[in-house]
Amino acid sequence: MNKKTVLVTGSSRGIGKAIAVKFAKKGYHVIINCAHNEEALLKTKAEIETYQVSCLAFLGDIGKIDKAKELFDQIKKLYGSIDVLVNNAGIAYIGLFTDMTPDDWNRVITTNLTAVYNCCSLAIPEMVHNKSGKIINISSVWGNVGASCEVAYSASKGGMNALTKSLAKELAPSNIQVNAIACGAIDTEMNRFLEDDELLQLIDEIPTGRLGRAEEVADLVYHLAQKNEYLTGQIIGLDGGWI
Repeated sequence: MNKKTVLVTGSSRGIGKAIAVKFAKKGYHVIINCAHNEEALLKTKAEIETYQVSCLAFLGDIGKIDKAKELFDQIKKLYGSIDVLVNNAGIAYIGLFTDMTPDDWNRVITTNLTAVYNCCSLAIPEMVHNKSGKIINISSVWGNVGASCEVAYSASKGGMNALTKSLAKELAPSNIQVNAIACGAIDTEMNRFLEDDELLQLIDEIPTGRLGRAEEVADLVYHLAQKNEYLTGQIIGLDGGWI
């Protein structure tokens, strides 16, 4: 097993799938994960395997530490460790803060932030031992500036950004780089709730005049995984000049 290995969470569709496929095309062994949609996960696994790399598909909510440990047990058995961790799993809640229930809040924070802690805590010991590793967190512009009616989502991504900056400082002496990508409006299912007129209004606010593509996020993730060991602790905006 001379090839490098990447774990991409939340990778059955959208940005996560695009990232996983990008790494497969570049010859990485790929571990993919989602919480519920086994059919989509296995479809992505089959696509990845067409690039003559191995793929471990894990169905489970990695916001729960027991599930995250189960995943990493399988990774250790098959690959030993991972070279790149991409924390992409995320959900949104659209609505007034005063309408949120504690369960709504906990679901967003657990999926978007606690899962990052779980995966980092399980991946880092081997990275430190190897004196090598890349951790790339998929964040959002709302983690930088906040969004009305997306308070929990914004809070989770703001937490991810702070985690990125802090962890990068802690791990830099071990030659492990930690960065985040603050995505703007990307053309995925997460934005399909918008009506046509709302979508046009959104696009009109973006200087580049279009939504971003999942493949563009994947390209940047791969670049961060391959290049520049002096670049760490950064929140890199990918939003077409929007924010």
